Amino acid sequence: MSKQSEAKAIPDADEVPECADCGKPLPLCICDSITPIENKVSLLILQHPQEQDRTLGTARLTALHFGDAVLKIGLSWPSLSKALGRPVDDPSRWAVLYLGSAKVSELETENEIVAINRKGEIEPHQRAILSDIEGIVLLDGTWSQAKALWWRNAWMLKCQRVILGPKRASRYGKLRKEPRADGLSTIEAAAMLLAGLEKRPDIAETLNGSFERLLTRYREVQTTMPELAPKPKKRDYRRRKGVKARAK
Repeated sequence: MSKQSEAKAIPDADEVPECADCGKPLPLCICDSITPIENKVSLLILQHPQEQDRTLGTARLTALHFGDAVLKIGLSWPSLSKALGRPVDDPSRWAVLYLGSAKVSELETENEIVAINRKGEIEPHQRAILSDIEGIVLLDGTWSQAKALWWRNAWMLKCQRVILGPKRASRYGKLRKEPRADGLSTIEAAAMLLAGLEKRPDIAETLNGSFERLLTRYREVQTTMPELAPKPKKRDYRRRKGVKARAK
């Protein structure tokens, strides 16, 4: 059989049946082991429409755990209330996780969850600010996609911005390269934030446990089902072109 014939014999990932709940190919579905979590801090996950990693993405898996969680796919919404689908009396009591250029390692704090202002500076009265948060907004996508969501939704400036300083690197390891050491998957970020804000280590244990099971399942099937391997990310042509122009 020629190499071309062999390539045609391998089905496309989109042809593999998927779970109606988590959206993952059935060989990677771990829905039967999900432990429900009753959360006090609400969760809103905004997913960039081009973030289509069916195999290793964790946005839907994260939302499935929580009794109070909403997942929306899109680029922009007129307000937090519209994105959430219900009225929000005080957006300032919601926090948006957006790292941008800010790094906890460059701030004078040992906290893993840090509230910062618009200039990227640490806010005073950290404990009071974080204890008053009633909801979290997570941006799901690549680094550039998260940046696009941040800039397209001006209402996020009314929310409290937070960043994370995890003590360990993402569990993705070599399966997905993160551009920064403090870059986490959506499910890991939710684990840190909600466990920390609600002071419930069990939330982190539950979410990280599910993530570990997903990664283990993926490693088990990737050798027999190469079609499930994540597709390489497309390079940003406009960004590359801009870099060349500046080099001249």
